[in-house]
Amino acid sequence: MEKPVIISIAGGSGSGKTTVAKKIMNRFKGQNIILINLDDYYKKHDELTLEEREKINYDHPNSIDFDLFYYQLNSLVNGIGVNKPIYDFTVHNRSKEIEHIDPANIILIEGILVLQDERIRGLSDIKIYIDTDPDIRFIRRLKRDINERGRSLESVINQYVTTVRPMHEAFVERTKKYADIIIPNDKNHNVGVGLIESKIDEILKR
Repeated sequence: MEKPVIISIAGGSGSGKTTVAKKIMNRFKGQNIILINLDDYYKKHDELTLEEREKINYDHPNSIDFDLFYYQLNSLVNGIGVNKPIYDFTVHNRSKEIEHIDPANIILIEGILVLQDERIRGLSDIKIYIDTDPDIRFIRRLKRDINERGRSLESVINQYVTTVRPMHEAFVERTKKYADIIIPNDKNHNVGVGLIESKIDEILKR
């Protein structure tokens, strides 16, 4: 089996990673492509109460089970299907449900810290960083967390000030140096996505 093309998409919370990933998914629809979100690999904390889980710093690298993520990604590279965890943002913990994923020709992985782990970078054929103005990222995060994740305005602001912004500056922003392509997040970022699609085509033909 040929090694799948692995594209890692990083960037701050609310930067537009999912939008870029969906554009690529749509472009290669029908070509055996899958998308994995690093958020699903937040560590399980069944031993903690909801109140205790709410206080966890989810923007620090230690909050993510990189060992499991690497193990499952490596399994997919070697043609072995995996049972991926699913994270439930409403309870700040892993769901009891899982998602089975079969190997694919193209694997997209996205998350704020996908370029943090050297092992993941080593498996990646294309490393992307979405660079977006902090104010825009905050506004997007605010709307998403309130509308999709059931958070209150106060909790979103508090989390952003205490963990999201400082962790972005301490960890996320620094991973930009590992990127092959940096996409400034304008309204449609078609040029950047076009370059990525061309590179994927090139790798697939090889």
